Amino acid sequence: MSADKPQMLEVGRGQKRRSIAYRLADADGEPALLWLPGFLSDMTSTKAVALTEWASRKGMPMLRFDYSGHGLSQGELLHASIGDWLEEASAMLDLLQGRRSIVIGSSMGGWIALLLARGLAQEAMLARLAGLVLIAPAWDMTERLMWHRMTPEIKQTIEREDVYYEPSLYGDAYPITKHMIEEGRWHLIGVDTLTLDLPVRILQGMCDPDVPWGHALDLVDLLCCDDVEVTLIKDGDHRQSRPQDLRRLECTVAALVERLKLHPSPEKGEGGAPSAPGGGQSEGTSDPHPSCRGRE
Repeated sequence: MSADKPQMLEVGRGQKRRSIAYRLADADGEPALLWLPGFLSDMTSTKAVALTEWASRKGMPMLRFDYSGHGLSQGELLHASIGDWLEEASAMLDLLQGRRSIVIGSSMGGWIALLLARGLAQEAMLARLAGLVLIAPAWDMTERLMWHRMTPEIKQTIEREDVYYEPSLYGDAYPITKHMIEEGRWHLIGVDTLTLDLPVRILQGMCDPDVPWGHALDLVDLLCCDDVEVTLIKDGDHRQSRPQDLRRLECTVAALVERLKLHPSPEKGEGGAPSAPGGGQSEGTSDPHPSCRGRE
């Protein structure tokens, strides 16, 4: 296969069956890296390519892909939804053939990463993951960052026409569909505590116009997890694609890789999740379960 031609994976059934484009830079190392892009982004983004090159230098496998309706994958964006993209992310994780993986999610990809981890925890399979790295995580995006911000007029347009085209800071106006908003409500995580016994690293710009930095701190409140670290970048924007942002991302992933080398075979705690080594705690608190308490 040509080096510039992606591989394709069939996902879904019946009329929902679609071909998803992906690139797997395979290697013998572990953990594997799984890149989950943001809404309207694809596997050729600056961060995805930079991390792929870094993983190659380190001898680690990395998989990146395009959601349906994005990039080189099949599907129409007007018909796609969070559930579709979660299904595709799960299928991509399966391609890594049981290797423990660090999932890196950017913007909406951060939400998909959290949903993927929640699903694995519910199936007592969270030990498949070695950690999450979330870049400006747009969790519950369709509700908290879209619907709740819309004017009554925009909401009426969506109800009447099934779609609204939102002006973008980065290019052409993009569609927000009634289907995506309504289907997204089946995948909200902000309705309950999210118990994920694995390391979570959050990189959040404080000059992000799309995902406010307070949104990242609200996520910390939701996570009932001993090992959570948040890095706030005072001059950081949403994309976090400057050279210093890319180095920060690489260092964050590298630290998780080193952590795994020190603890290669985690004991499985309740629900099959890897127990936090040494009873590690969230940065800056002595509470054994700080994220279960919420900010006071």
